[in-house]
Amino acid sequence: MPPDLWDELNRWAKDELRSVNGQIEFVLREATKRRRGEREEEKRKEKREKRKPAAPPPAASAENTASGARGGGSWSAELD
Repeated sequence: MPPDLWDELNRWAKDELRSVNGQIEFVLREATKRRRGEREEEKRKEKREKRKPAAPPPAASAENTASGARGGGSWSAELD
């Protein structure tokens, strides 16, 4: 381990009343939790994406409405 990193860990450990080995263990545990959390979040995101319903059908246009679906004309003409 580079001496400057060791010195930094030693200062950090003293600030938190830990040994250097205890500080290294703490840092590794925190990094592992964070990594697991990111992975879990990715898994939850994938599950949400799979559960999303398909896009809704497009809104009805004039061609797909009652009179347009039967070949044109107006409602009043069909009722007469």
